[in-house]
Amino acid sequence: MAGDTDKLVRDLALRMGDNALILGQRVSAWCGHAPVLEEDIALANVALDLIGQTKLWLGLAADLGAGANADDVAFLRDARAFRNSLLVEQPNGDYGATLMRQFLFDAWHYPMLNGLKDSADARVAEIAEKSAKEAAYHLERSSDFVVRLGDGSDESRARMQDALDALYPFAGELTTPDETDDALAAAGLAPDLNALGEHYDAYLDRVLSEATLTAPEGAVRKGGKAGLHTEEMGHILADMQWLQRAYPGATW
Repeated sequence: MAGDTDKLVRDLALRMGDNALILGQRVSAWCGHAPVLEEDIALANVALDLIGQTKLWLGLAADLGAGANADDVAFLRDARAFRNSLLVEQPNGDYGATLMRQFLFDAWHYPMLNGLKDSADARVAEIAEKSAKEAAYHLERSSDFVVRLGDGSDESRARMQDALDALYPFAGELTTPDETDDALAAAGLAPDLNALGEHYDAYLDRVLSEATLTAPEGAVRKGGKAGLHTEEMGHILADMQWLQRAYPGATW
């Protein structure tokens, strides 16, 4: 039924848009603070790419009843209504942690967008087509940095291993399907996360091996897709939403 399909597409758009929004918010915090000028500019561009994708996804969610427009969806929801993964809300930490978080996300994001190009919903396929080119650059960049720093000095390797140990447990949520993911795949709206997960794991193994880094053992940390977030999410939203909350309906 059309109504069921629209609900699934809305759920997908919220998940994709929230991931891009929260990670974009995190990455943008490096603007003016990155270790070198080139990285300051590069991270600002990554953040802008993600926010641009956010507008597309949350605009689609708004069209399907999630809010009046993309801005309302972004700025007028409480933490429990967000559907991003726990990975993207984790703190920036040092530069190695930021790069590792980006890599673990990009390694999922790019193949996910490639799969969404074949979505049965033309609106989803169009957004994925526009976003995949940016995600390809993000993945190439973050993979290169993980290898260079992991297989670099003793200090850089130690920092990257610490970052991997801290962040890897959150990465599994990206490829662990729930009922919504299974319904999306069954309807031809999104790729099968089980199959995508095999590709994801193989890619991580290859890059981490080249970087001389070892993924830790342990349980997957999840809950973000169901609205169960870490304490960090509240801090992000406090920064991101304060203007709209303080001055409802404010416009430039």
